[in-house]
Amino acid sequence: MNSAYRTYEIHEVANLTGLTPDRLRVWERRYEVVRPGRQPNGYRAYTADQVALLRAFARLVGRGARIGELVGRPAAEVVEKAWEETEDGTPLGAMLAAIRRLDRGPLEVLVADELATRGLSRFADEIVLPLAELIGDLWAVGDLPIAGEHLASEVVLHVLKGGLNSQRNNGPLLLCAALPGERHEWGFLVTLARLHGLGWQPDYLGTDLPLEEVIQAAWRLAPAGVALSVSDPESCAFALDVLLTLPSRLPAGCFAAIGGAGIEGRQRVLADAGFRLGLEHFAFLPSAIAR
Repeated sequence: MNSAYRTYEIHEVANLTGLTPDRLRVWERRYEVVRPGRQPNGYRAYTADQVALLRAFARLVGRGARIGELVGRPAAEVVEKAWEETEDGTPLGAMLAAIRRLDRGPLEVLVADELATRGLSRFADEIVLPLAELIGDLWAVGDLPIAGEHLASEVVLHVLKGGLNSQRNNGPLLLCAALPGERHEWGFLVTLARLHGLGWQPDYLGTDLPLEEVIQAAWRLAPAGVALSVSDPESCAFALDVLLTLPSRLPAGCFAAIGGAGIEGRQRVLADAGFRLGLEHFAFLPSAIAR
């Protein structure tokens, strides 16, 4: 989910919206789509609600709308319109309606049906990730109550975790956990579903897990690897001393991987400590230890 308090530089906004920095500057100058603040160094600083609105503009313009006709409309209207129709026919509108009504039963049925129809990996990419973006964007522009966000998280993540647990395969075991202080699971669980699709067997231990517990679990379960997630740079900084020792304390042949927005600026020191960074390291299975 988006943070309402952090700001984003223009290159981050470009990555989040698919808009080039040049187009962002032109839209700002010509149409005043948003008015970003300025950092002390003069760089633009976009808020979460501005990113949500720009992402909606990008989706609508990509479908043929004209930016000049969209500017000035209520932000919540633009964001919801951007998600009304999806190219692959995903039922996000029906899910959003259930979320707005706080109607758990229909939401559970919709989500479970999509998992059964699409399979775990496609369900994560085509349903979970877009729904997380939609909910985050609506919350950022003030058009979704916290109760709705919590309901969606509880229902969707419960089904996604159930899929990871029930759809076991014979791939190499991957022990997975989020660092101490972490609460965000959407992105990490989507990544684990993708790894499952590549043939790995993720064993998810949950969020806010002490690293000593992760190390003990690795010695007990003898996985092929340990995968960690951190979305908050402060959580990474708090755990860094123990974190840097983790790869060397795992059983022989067990690798350590880490990802998430929280490692930004620390990639080099983590790699030097022995961590693998990036999904490309998971493209090939260690067949000698596949289970």
